[in-house]
Amino acid sequence: MRNTATNDPVTGVRDPQGRPHHSVRVLRHVWIPLKDGTRLSARVWLPADAKGPVPAVLEYIPYRKNDGTSARDITLHARFAQDGYAAVRVDCRGSGDSDGVMLDEYHATELADALEVLAWIEEQDWSDGQVAIIGKSWGGFNGLQIAALDPPQLRCVVTVCSTDDRYADDVHYAGGSLLASEMLPWAATMLAYNARPGDPAVLGDSWREAWLSRLDATVPYAEEWVTHQRRDAYWQHGSVCEDYSAIKVPVYAVGGWLDPYRGAVFRLLENLDVPTKALVGPWAHTYPHQAEPGPAMDFQGECVRWFDQWMGEGDGDGIMAEPALRAWMPDSVPFGSDRVERPGRWVGEPSWPAPGVRDTSHPLASFGVAAGGTVLRSPIALGAASGDFLKFGDVPGQNGDQAADDGRSLTVTGAPLARPLEILGAPEVTLRVTSDRPRAQLAVRLCEVTPDGASRLVTTGLLNLTHRDGHAEPQPLEPGRAYDVRVPLFATGHSFGAGSRVRVSVSASLWPWAWPSPERVNVEVDPAHGELTLPVRAPRPTDDDALPPFGPPRDVPLNAIETRALPGDRSVTFDYESGEQTITTTPADGVTVDHTDGLTRSGKDLNRFRLTEGDPLSAVVESEREERISRDDWAVRVHTSSRMTSGTDDFHVTNRLSAFEGEGAAEREVFTRSWTYTVARDQV
Repeated sequence: MRNTATNDPVTGVRDPQGRPHHSVRVLRHVWIPLKDGTRLSARVWLPADAKGPVPAVLEYIPYRKNDGTSARDITLHARFAQDGYAAVRVDCRGSGDSDGVMLDEYHATELADALEVLAWIEEQDWSDGQVAIIGKSWGGFNGLQIAALDPPQLRCVVTVCSTDDRYADDVHYAGGSLLASEMLPWAATMLAYNARPGDPAVLGDSWREAWLSRLDATVPYAEEWVTHQRRDAYWQHGSVCEDYSAIKVPVYAVGGWLDPYRGAVFRLLENLDVPTKALVGPWAHTYPHQAEPGPAMDFQGECVRWFDQWMGEGDGDGIMAEPALRAWMPDSVPFGSDRVERPGRWVGEPSWPAPGVRDTSHPLASFGVAAGGTVLRSPIALGAASGDFLKFGDVPGQNGDQAADDGRSLTVTGAPLARPLEILGAPEVTLRVTSDRPRAQLAVRLCEVTPDGASRLVTTGLLNLTHRDGHAEPQPLEPGRAYDVRVPLFATGHSFGAGSRVRVSVSASLWPWAWPSPERVNVEVDPAHGELTLPVRAPRPTDDDALPPFGPPRDVPLNAIETRALPGDRSVTFDYESGEQTITTTPADGVTVDHTDGLTRSGKDLNRFRLTEGDPLSAVVESEREERISRDDWAVRVHTSSRMTSGTDDFHVTNRLSAFEGEGAAEREVFTRSWTYTVARDQV
């Protein structure tokens, strides 16, 4: 097999602040040998005119350096090299050109491999032995997990859109509720991703044998995830909240108000015993220099300041003298006017918990609710207006006007505010509830009702009521018994405008976020025994105005990558005769062409969520994925179809994987396999 490492220049520029930038040399394909004989594939960006060894920045993810993240990698890693750092982008075992098979998320093998990668970096002649780890989502997760292993080469971490708790904050469960909108779709995505072949230009003639071997060993992840419905040892693995003290290097935690992982930013800042910085912008699940919705920022420059602080000779341009938390405080604006750019301002806090943020309690009775309980029925087709649970910033996946869903919920609304009200942190709602079935759940939405009557979703919380006392040992409800329960909401930053009203909406279902309870449920909620707690921040305009501004994103270095975006779409239909609602989503994707060697990749995703009013066993999630990769007369295609349903006592999941070689009339199927399995419901 060939090592096709080559040199590829990237044109340098100068930073607007005058920092000299290096010319960049790119090693397109580099092998990292592991002790068991496995080889991991890497791409390396080097400052070509460095006077000696330099510190390195590692990103370690399964999304394919050649075609999956190639365009994005240039915006990040080429910039780091221009600023004097070696940047190393590694495909995890079983992804891209790397050998082996990906057995699961954050598998023990993945973390063990990472330690060998760090040791390999230390041994290179361009490395001074110091390494930082950066990553978004998967790479943000494993960056924290690797740090908890205390490798000697590691100096600091930048973790973006990740979590310290794999059960509490991921795409599998929320509040003990199974995430119908995310679990199967994400498993379907990984099934297709893991089935893609390595590149013949890297692997040579052995690519096909390696591909067929990978296809034969590939496993769907959904069965494992559905099997572990409570917070057990499976989820504790890789959850650094189990022992924060294991992390001994500085951490910069980054999130966005439209990203479901944002609560971890606050927990890391509160609980880590190492120098920690936190940044939360208006963004969805994106790197901040590519932020949607905007404003985007010079995130690359902020990272370099962090690396300079812990691996360079400077002081990070005073980064540690600035507030520990920088957060975007969105303005109250007309609904729908801020889907691309969110007006607002940056605020700062010296620590978390912050001395300037105070929890204030508001009895729901003070909202003027009528005496007596309200019965909530499940399932009903309520929740489509909440958009995607895991948002990537595209407009179709963002929140819609909540007014219609509010009308089908227990809704309590305060009086018009005399002045703006700022909140920063995690709100909470306590409720007294009674269920007529042993399994039930609640969804709570905090909204801002603007003077024109629109209802803007500020934040949300889910609670599987069998998890009311914790996620490790769920207990069924006693029908007819009243329980006082606490529903934490996702952390948020928001400014309610003067004249707006604060609204709390409670429902017994939120489809397709939460999989419905197995029986028709009536949940009585007594708002006279409920309370809303808001983390109120006293405005400090003088302090906020004095914060150093973030610059705009840096220009993308000249490169040979062409991308053609395919916009996403979302449709909701309701059959009034049958009572069936269908939500169909096609997430945004596109085509990537590397004109250096002609490698082309495209993808198509489709998700369909169906639920019939009043019938919990009608819930269906279907996902289809297609991946195409080609160059000249070489072409492959991977197609997966996945389906999830449930009975009263079980979940049922099917997956089908097919792989094809060739194109057009010459295309032929080279592999197909189906999996069908049933998993018992465990208080879900």
